Amino acid sequence: METRGHRRGLDAEGHIEREGSLARVPRAFEPVVAAALDRLADVFGSRLDGAYLYGSIPRGTARVGRSDLDLLLSLREEPTEADRADARALETALDEEFPEIDGVGTLLFGRGRLLSDLERHDLGWFVACLCTPLLGEDLAVHLPRYRPDALLARETNGDLALLLPRWRERIAAAEDTDGARRPLVRSLSRHLVRTGFTLVMPRWNGWTSELGEMAEAFGAYYPERATDLRSAAVRGYEPTGDPAVLRSYVDDLGPWLAGEYARVHGVKAPRA
Repeated sequence: METRGHRRGLDAEGHIEREGSLARVPRAFEPVVAAALDRLADVFGSRLDGAYLYGSIPRGTARVGRSDLDLLLSLREEPTEADRADARALETALDEEFPEIDGVGTLLFGRGRLLSDLERHDLGWFVACLCTPLLGEDLAVHLPRYRPDALLARETNGDLALLLPRWRERIAAAEDTDGARRPLVRSLSRHLVRTGFTLVMPRWNGWTSELGEMAEAFGAYYPERATDLRSAAVRGYEPTGDPAVLRSYVDDLGPWLAGEYARVHGVKAPRA
C-alpha cells in the first residue's frame, strides 16, 4: 500500500513541520513552563546554550496530573556529571512543586553534538522538528529541512537491536512490583510504537507524534502485527504493571521489529 499523497504533518513542499509551539501550551501548564524557564537560566547560567520543550505540553495535548514535562538542553560544552546532577535536582523540585505534571525528564547534549554530521538525522532532526524553543538560540536555523524518508527512518530508530539487551537488563533489575514495572512499560511501549511508525513513515509519507495515529499507520502495512502495536499505544498512555507485557516486548515484538527494520531501512550509523 503506497500513500505518497499523504500530507499529514508536512508543509507544502513535503518537509516535516515543527510540531510544537509555546502558543499551544495549555493554560494549566503555563506556570510550570515559566518556572522551568526561570530556573534553567539560574541553574546553568553561561553553560546553557539553549533550552527546548518537547512532548505533549508544547503540542497542546497534555493531560493535567498525567503528563510529564519534557526538556532538552543544549550546553556550550558536553554535559558533565555536575550538569546531570543539577538537572536531576531541578527535575525533582519542579515535580514536587507542580501537581499539574507527573514527572520531569531532561535531555542534555553539547551544542557541537546536536549540530554534528553524525546526528544530523537523529538529534538534529529531533531539535528542528520535535522541539519548541524556550530559551537561547534556536539551533534549527543551522539544520536542514527534513523529509519522512528512509534515511531519517534509519537514523532515528535503526538501533532497536542494540537497545534490546539493555531493556532486558532494566527489566531484570526492576523491583517485582506493578509500581516499578509501569514506568518501564510506558517507556518501552512508546519506543516500540514510534519505531513501528518510522518503519512505515516513508510509505505513509507524513509525520505524527500521537501514539494511536502511529499505530494505525503501522497497521495499514503490517496487519498481522497491528493489534500488537495498537495495544502498545494504549499502554504508552495507560501502562500496566504486568511482567508478561515486558517479556513479550523483549522476546517477541521487539526482536521482530528490529529484524524487519534492518531489512527495510538498514542499521543506524554506529555511535562511539
